[in-house]
Amino acid sequence: MTKTEKNPKPELIEQLPETRRKLSPIRVIIAALLLIGIGYGSGYGWNWIQDTRSVALFRPWFASYVDVTAKPTYPFEQVGTTHTPHVVLSFIVSSSEEPCTPTWGNYFTLKEAGEVLDLDRRIARLQQQDGSVAVSFGGLLNDELALKCTDLDKLAQAYQAVISRYNLDTIDLDLEGEELKDADSSKRRAQALAKVQKQRRNEGKSLAIWLTLPVAPQGLTEDGTNAVTAFLTNGVDLAGVNVMTMDYGGSKEHDETMLEASQKALTETHRQLGILYSQAGIHLLPKTLWTKIGATPMIGQNDVLDEVFTIDDAKGLNLFAREKGIGRMSMWSANRDTPCGENYVDVTVVSDSCSGVTTERLSFAIVLSDQFTGNLSQNAQIITIEDPASSEEQPDDPEKSPYQIWNEDGAYLAGTKVVWKRNVYEAKWWTKGEQPDNPVLQSWQTPWQLIGPVLPGEKPIPQSTLPPGTYPQWSGHDAYDAGARILFDGIPYQAKWWTQGDSPAAAASNADSSPWIALTQKEIAKILEELDR
Repeated sequence: MTKTEKNPKPELIEQLPETRRKLSPIRVIIAALLLIGIGYGSGYGWNWIQDTRSVALFRPWFASYVDVTAKPTYPFEQVGTTHTPHVVLSFIVSSSEEPCTPTWGNYFTLKEAGEVLDLDRRIARLQQQDGSVAVSFGGLLNDELALKCTDLDKLAQAYQAVISRYNLDTIDLDLEGEELKDADSSKRRAQALAKVQKQRRNEGKSLAIWLTLPVAPQGLTEDGTNAVTAFLTNGVDLAGVNVMTMDYGGSKEHDETMLEASQKALTETHRQLGILYSQAGIHLLPKTLWTKIGATPMIGQNDVLDEVFTIDDAKGLNLFAREKGIGRMSMWSANRDTPCGENYVDVTVVSDSCSGVTTERLSFAIVLSDQFTGNLSQNAQIITIEDPASSEEQPDDPEKSPYQIWNEDGAYLAGTKVVWKRNVYEAKWWTKGEQPDNPVLQSWQTPWQLIGPVLPGEKPIPQSTLPPGTYPQWSGHDAYDAGARILFDGIPYQAKWWTQGDSPAAAASNADSSPWIALTQKEIAKILEELDR
């Protein structure tokens, strides 16, 4: 995951016993019937039951990434070293000499890794102790197999060789750089893995496939959403999308913490994933979608100089993830979950063997894994089943909504919050007539930011408004001096300088050049006090 490691970023994979019981539709329906017996009625309660149906048997899991070829060698097979018995080994990449040959970091073939690193024996030792191993394909610094291996059958055989050798039931595709952008390799990768997954399921074996992708507070990039689409349209049953909540660079606001940026990134990914599944003809409810999302921070010092993921960030991310019900938590990397030694001079320079922050050894793993106790093999058996749609969509209730219900004819300033389909949205700029849940994949395409659902028991939050006639309505024909106040679509504005013909509508989208500025709720409240005197 980190951009400075010798290997591409690792991802999660885990192994299952040879004989497994699949999670059948019948078992899921039984779970749903049990939930219905809880006693919820119609409306919000019934929606909650439907939403919970798909996640009743799911348990979120935690596994640290381990850089297999990094020095010093990390003893992942010693249970307790990684705090949990589950690890994600990275990275399997294409050989620079034989593109369809899988290697560890382009250093060792599978056979050589067994001999030089004793990797097969170490994996077997971890499995003896009820641990599990996941393997990550790809990363930033080398080529994921599909990028250079253009023969579909040989590509499928290469994936199968890794899965069979290490007895895996969970794999991850860490896609970055060219391997994320290249459309041909993306299609080839999806087709090969769909073939492998189908074959294993026909044999009664499980194969969970995760996509690990870069993310910004604004969500997945267009290349990222294209990668998900390629998997879904080519028949891969995705276990989920794991986002790299790290190295945000210019996409993060300067005063935004790593925790805040990560929460935004996960929330936006959740919105995008719902659209992507819908476009693929698969209806999944919000709770189900959260189980298909993973978070992987880079602990401590990130590759971006002023980005540091602290223990407090880790605590906040763990709490957020538990509240939302995300499916997995990982971190880059177990190798780094220890403070740097006294002889490590500049901790702002990223190390692959220490975090760059002052913590106890294993601190990040202990915090991030809290209550992520799921078994990788058990979850690998889960097959995606479409959630039933509500028989009737419940209308938004003004008496149970904290903010005004969105109206097609309403005009909303930047920062205005509304309720739409039982979710709270906030306007990013002035908007009118643009539906908050318009299914656009990129955040810049919509003026609305999803904040979260309306909570049970919420009531309207009083909002100060001015009575009609407090100020005259804006007119494009009238001239206004600096300080003049008008109403525009019911919103009070004040002129910053002399103006004529300049609509206040432009104030939110280009505040610096607009002659108008909207009055704040505090200013409105002060005006109301004066009117009452």
